Amino acid sequence: MGNTFKTAFLLTAMTLLLMAIGRGFGGENGMLLALGVAAVTNFVAYFYSDKIALATYRAKPATREDLPRVYGVVERLTQKIGIPMPKIYVIPTDSPNAFATGRNPSHASVAVTQGILNLLSDEELEGVLAHELGHVNNRDILISSIAATLAGAVTFMSRFGFFFGGDREDRQGGGMGGLLMLILAPFAAMLIQLAVSRSREYQADETGAHFTGNPYALASALSKLDAYSKRVPMLGTPSTAHLFIVQPFLGMNFGSLFSTHPPIAKRIERLTGRPAEFMQ
Repeated sequence: MGNTFKTAFLLTAMTLLLMAIGRGFGGENGMLLALGVAAVTNFVAYFYSDKIALATYRAKPATREDLPRVYGVVERLTQKIGIPMPKIYVIPTDSPNAFATGRNPSHASVAVTQGILNLLSDEELEGVLAHELGHVNNRDILISSIAATLAGAVTFMSRFGFFFGGDREDRQGGGMGGLLMLILAPFAAMLIQLAVSRSREYQADETGAHFTGNPYALASALSKLDAYSKRVPMLGTPSTAHLFIVQPFLGMNFGSLFSTHPPIAKRIERLTGRPAEFMQ
């Protein structure tokens, strides 16, 4: 399924879901109101999903003087790949991680945490940045960013439905409208996230390794990121966790349901052709 089709499918599904919820809680007027909300949500998801993702993690724009290592690598790689220079952001956390977001290669951003800069060697950092530019070049950053925004919107609707859903009799009768929303919303969010195929991480790994010509550097980086991010976990949200190169800590028992990342050991094995334990 192409990314363009996936994007259209997600936006359409979100519209239908909102309209169904609106009709259930407010009849035809509720459905029309929900259609208006869906139009605004879809507009925001398409044009502003990257800014929302960056703001979620308090990412700050970084200059060449702030991050000379990152700028040097990204400039070299983008010239080699033939894509525009993305905006660079830094996330103020010691947990090592990175992600790319944006509508297309001309409107892309790459964010790195302070922790990843302290942890990785120059070659390993190049491998991670090549992976993120792989997402940009493969044009899967739009679908990832939209999935994050829509999943966040559905989660918000579940809370809205819990407090305001249904009529007075419904609430007095046990709040079935709100209960339905609490069941429906996480399920819908999970379906949206399933649109972000696990294969995209393998593809970005492969693309990044091709750009650098050094799959072992990315494999070594993944090994370090996996170990260190468990010791210094980064708290992520279920709606945005799929953006990162290694999955952040979701802080909930059913976090595995929201996992969109293949196991790190499998990614290392595919990069090097050797089991992950030989990376030590």
